[in-house]
Amino acid sequence: MSYRDTYEKWLNSPALSAEEKAELQSIANDEKEIESRFFAPLDFGTAGLRGTMCVGLHQMNIHVVRHATQAFAEVILAEGPEAVKRGVAVCHDCRNHGREFAEEVCAVMAGNGIPSRIFDALRPTPEVSFAIREYGCIAGVNVTASHNPKEYNGYKVYWQDGAQLPPHHADAIAKKMGELDLFDSIKRMDFDAAVQAGMVTIMGQETDEKFLAKVMEQATDKAVVAKVADSFKMVYTPFHGTGHKLIPEALRRLGIKHCIPVPEQMVIDGDFPTVASPNPENPEGFALAVELANKEGADFILGSDPDADRIGLMVRGKDGKFIVLSGNQTGVLMLDYVIGAKKRMGTLPANAVALTTIVSSNMAHKIAKDNGMKSYSTFTGFKFLAEKKDQLESTGEGSVIFSFEESFGYMLGDFVRDKDAVTASLVATEMAAWYYDRGMTLYDALMELYDKYGVYLEKTMNLVMPGLDGLQKMAKLMADLRQTPPTEIGGMAVKEQKDYKDGSVHCVECGKDSKMELSGSNVLRYELSDGTSVIVRPSGTEPKVKVYILTQGESVDACQAKIAKIQVWAEALKN
Repeated sequence: MSYRDTYEKWLNSPALSAEEKAELQSIANDEKEIESRFFAPLDFGTAGLRGTMCVGLHQMNIHVVRHATQAFAEVILAEGPEAVKRGVAVCHDCRNHGREFAEEVCAVMAGNGIPSRIFDALRPTPEVSFAIREYGCIAGVNVTASHNPKEYNGYKVYWQDGAQLPPHHADAIAKKMGELDLFDSIKRMDFDAAVQAGMVTIMGQETDEKFLAKVMEQATDKAVVAKVADSFKMVYTPFHGTGHKLIPEALRRLGIKHCIPVPEQMVIDGDFPTVASPNPENPEGFALAVELANKEGADFILGSDPDADRIGLMVRGKDGKFIVLSGNQTGVLMLDYVIGAKKRMGTLPANAVALTTIVSSNMAHKIAKDNGMKSYSTFTGFKFLAEKKDQLESTGEGSVIFSFEESFGYMLGDFVRDKDAVTASLVATEMAAWYYDRGMTLYDALMELYDKYGVYLEKTMNLVMPGLDGLQKMAKLMADLRQTPPTEIGGMAVKEQKDYKDGSVHCVECGKDSKMELSGSNVLRYELSDGTSVIVRPSGTEPKVKVYILTQGESVDACQAKIAKIQVWAEALKN
């Protein structure tokens, strides 16, 4: 069926409202717009679905949500009656249509005889992971597009361990979606009727309290917080999102007396009116927070993204001006702090382990090694970190005390299997208070770590490839690199070429081939002669190829010089 045929099918479907049909009629003479909306379905992967909100096959709307949920319901039904009884946990963030989409998930699940639990309002992403584990659900759905611009929404899917969907289940859902008619296959029960029938349970404060009790268990040194509580000041922003309630409450329970919220950004709003992008990676989003911190005399700023699974930190630099810590910098600071705090309190497990990903800072492994711990890298994504954590702990090989990835995600404790901004906020704030007691900012702390472990700097480049041919360009770039692997990058010889697709390793120096433990992901890695690592990976959710540059050296300037040379090579990949 051509995109034009699909457009006509939608336009004539009784499932569409008058408003939806009017929207489609308004683009009747715009062939390019019709093609962009109907050329193909949104890809369903291990991260679920993500797209802009409008009417169309390649968009996020109520019909695509129903279709995905019908496919997911059939995968759950195939698990058998005991799995079905366990039901599904459902959550949503602050985005426009979030509640509507979440209720539709429950409605379709109920139509298929599967009970669900839905929060009474928006909640942080980690709380749905917690709810799945706490209530023994077979699966979960979170309606969120994380830090994407306001036009986006998404459909994130979890399995019974509370982690995002494993690949084989994602493949099963994608296959079902391909088999099921988008309109005619849907089985649903009216949401209110499903509530009345007992097919939908509403979760509220009782679940928040259970979740917060687990979060508070991750505090290691509340005494140091009490010691500095009268003078320690911090500014917090939820970027109009779901962290607005539980993060300030967790910090209050930690003992923080002066957590100063950015009032304009405490307002729940899916249009994100005060920021161009609600992404804690972007310094410009913190403008109001910096203004408030300067007014209040605070040295520490904490922000959580709209679905509260990631945090960003801003700290005063050497010149007194605020700078954003990278996800890697925050990760290594927190890892070192958690190890030190647990050692001081005598709670560090004998077999403590740290986890990170193949694109995150190599400094994590140095910190772990120097502290007598093991560390492991997984593929990008917390489903892989969660899988490794479960594997290590179920076999008794290790007790994971901290997991992180460079994209501002952190996981602590045993009660979630996803990145968790609520717990990360608690631990990061305790860490800031501990350094404050020593007369140091977190910038000072980072410099101290560089003195102790060596300087490690990282840079992530996004080679954006939009448009209908973006996927083809991305595929060609990866194919070209495999066909003609680089032997030199940025003036440095490539020592090893690694392909995580088949797990192959080629030693350029000696010509020998070998295998590594990890395989099955479309990622290429090059180890340079000076210790720099360069990783190339297509994004799984956006039309871009990411290039990660991981350097180490004698100084910050030396690392930055290496990065600058490699950036030139990476930019040329787009041509």
